[in-house]
Amino acid sequence: MAVYSKHPAAAPPSPPIREKTGHLMLRGWCILVLFMALSGTAWINAIGELATAVVTIAGGVLSVILWITLRPPVQYRRLPWFVVAYVAWATLSLLWSAWPQTTAITLLLLYITTVQALFIGSVLTWRELVRAIASALKWVIALSILFELWVSIFIGKPILPGFVIGSADDPIEYWSRDNLFDGGRLQGIMGNANLLGPVALLAIVVFAIRLASGAPRRVLLWGWMLLSAYLFVRASSATAYLAAAAVVVVLITVLLMRRAEKPGARTKFYIAYAVIGVGGALALWLLRDAVLTALGRSADLTGRERIWEAVLAHTAERPWTGWGFATPWMTSDPAFDVHVADHGQAVMQAHNMWIDVSMQLGIIGVVLLALVYFAFVWRSWFFAVDRPRWDLRADRPYSPVTLLPTLVGAILLVQGLAESGPLLLWGWMFVVMFAGKIKQSPHVGVGPAEQTAAIERGDRVEPDPGGDASSASGGPASPRQAGRGA
Repeated sequence: MAVYSKHPAAAPPSPPIREKTGHLMLRGWCILVLFMALSGTAWINAIGELATAVVTIAGGVLSVILWITLRPPVQYRRLPWFVVAYVAWATLSLLWSAWPQTTAITLLLLYITTVQALFIGSVLTWRELVRAIASALKWVIALSILFELWVSIFIGKPILPGFVIGSADDPIEYWSRDNLFDGGRLQGIMGNANLLGPVALLAIVVFAIRLASGAPRRVLLWGWMLLSAYLFVRASSATAYLAAAAVVVVLITVLLMRRAEKPGARTKFYIAYAVIGVGGALALWLLRDAVLTALGRSADLTGRERIWEAVLAHTAERPWTGWGFATPWMTSDPAFDVHVADHGQAVMQAHNMWIDVSMQLGIIGVVLLALVYFAFVWRSWFFAVDRPRWDLRADRPYSPVTLLPTLVGAILLVQGLAESGPLLLWGWMFVVMFAGKIKQSPHVGVGPAEQTAAIERGDRVEPDPGGDASSASGGPASPRQAGRGA
């Protein structure tokens, strides 16, 4: 039984504010959408392409209905306009596409992913967003381990997509190779170790940020981190290993930047960061044979150089506008004539997002994508290194949550050098979601979108410290923030 003072100056304790049922359901829906994006090809492997398409389209329609119903505050002049330009150029490619059917179908996936990203960013606060991502990742990690365990214990042999037990012409066709107990590479529910590795790395980052934020049930969070690290190692993805190295470099640099007391003190860190980045990239390129051999990969990047040459040869025929949007490639379309095989199987990507976009949307598309990533990296960097400030007070504490966008950017940029994954599913969703969220609410806990979600949650909301000036960004921007581009 609670005991409290009856002194008139002391208010009696009140129970914690409970979240409204509607907001709990909304957050649950956002977790499901994030899980669908993070699990990627797992849905196709489990229920087939047609059923996956139905689920994806239905999910997009439901999110649009919820968006119209809830009407979360959106400052339209602060949308991620480079993202809009890239999507618009992809749409225009229908006019000259060599494979209009593929372009139309994959554009629908691009629209749905983009809308879902903006929807989630507008209805959840920063802390809720990180919490939802962590929940979705827990499902991916748990189901991947349980799936591999089920295959090894109850099936005892590799299985094909659709839960079919049979032999394949090449191991690349298997959904699971039954490698849990023999030390081989694990593929998880995605059926691809190169997709599982970056997601496991993302899970490590997100769970670490949750721990640094003082989240409850810390022992369980440490357990999830260990499971994620286990899958990260067992996926044995060279791209994920390099992305992890990039994450460490970016994290150390951000933490050093935060310690700088004067703007000029950051200069030496920027110089060191540039030297390490450029020097590391140059050393990696010059010593790529030794590095790839150490990681158990062939010197030709496991056949990627041959794929790049074939795609670039196709790009040279239409260098400026490309052949038409196609992310992912639909090799079943008779009009799609980019036929590149790997291990006897037709590949569905160029294994490099920049080369892939150059073939689909030409030089103009590459420039627009570069602007998307430049704006995202620029904003997420200062979101992480700048102290929260919307008035004269300059001593507000940093939030671990602000580290997530810039670390995700590091993962995606490295992954994009060897995979086209950042162009679709969780890669594209996270870029759009974080880019839009930073522009709408550049401070954790401050901004119209943040406060509306808090009201829906049932919390008491303090007045926005920015007043009228915060209507576009959640608070008056600092001089550095005010000068940032789109």
